[in-house]
Amino acid sequence: MNLKKDALKTLKDTSRTFYIPISRLPDGLQEAVTSAYLCMRAIDEIEDHPQLDNITKVKILKNISLALQAGHQSTTHDEMTEVIKSYQHIIPEVSYRFAEWALLAPPSISARIWDATASMADRMAYWAENNWTIKTKSNLDQYTFSVAGAVGLLLSDLWAWYDNTQTNREEAIGFGRGLQAINILRNHQEDKLRGVSFIPEGWQLEDMHNYARYNLSLGDSYTKSLPKGPALQFCQIPLTLAHATLEVLILGKPKLTRHDVMALVAQVCR
Repeated sequence: MNLKKDALKTLKDTSRTFYIPISRLPDGLQEAVTSAYLCMRAIDEIEDHPQLDNITKVKILKNISLALQAGHQSTTHDEMTEVIKSYQHIIPEVSYRFAEWALLAPPSISARIWDATASMADRMAYWAENNWTIKTKSNLDQYTFSVAGAVGLLLSDLWAWYDNTQTNREEAIGFGRGLQAINILRNHQEDKLRGVSFIPEGWQLEDMHNYARYNLSLGDSYTKSLPKGPALQFCQIPLTLAHATLEVLILGKPKLTRHDVMALVAQVCR
């Protein structure tokens, strides 16, 4: 199996939601977005790993960041995977194969993807070191930028690289933050069980709903400004699902059903 097919299979196994819009992207852009998604999913799985203590998470994430900063397209697979070799039996496949996902990126954009992933790994290490302490809205903004708003900026760079599509970068940050706010709302009970809360002190769920709604509105503006093409097709699906998820969460339901997801995706793809 070649690397692209293997990467798409891994993508489908880890996120059916993002597999759909990524699988619809044209050649070149598809490899770039797949590389970016899997690299970031790789470090996200380490940040959230229930069997790794925070000190170990910090060490792995910082080593991944350094490996990416030192890397280049001729870097061998073995050299890049050396930094996580001893954790291969603990971390998921998407994480220990991060070097392969990094090398999937087209050479003309790989440096930007590696830089974004390295920066995110460093930020995740900071939050792990501080046990994800979110006390204020400013802390929440910092965290959601670290792990998602910055992804919006990377996507804007990928659209510009592919076909010179220009975007509002503040709205790009809101797009990422909005999606992350939905994840926080979906997972806040599980996060509580591990002693972590991403909801600022004194906030009620309604405050978090409003935070998500505001950032999703920026995501709406971001998406509406995109011309017809691959960037618009990509952004519409996760944004539509995020809005629908927020509505079911406000009603007290845990999440969208698989049937709901497929119906919404079909509606967007018409």
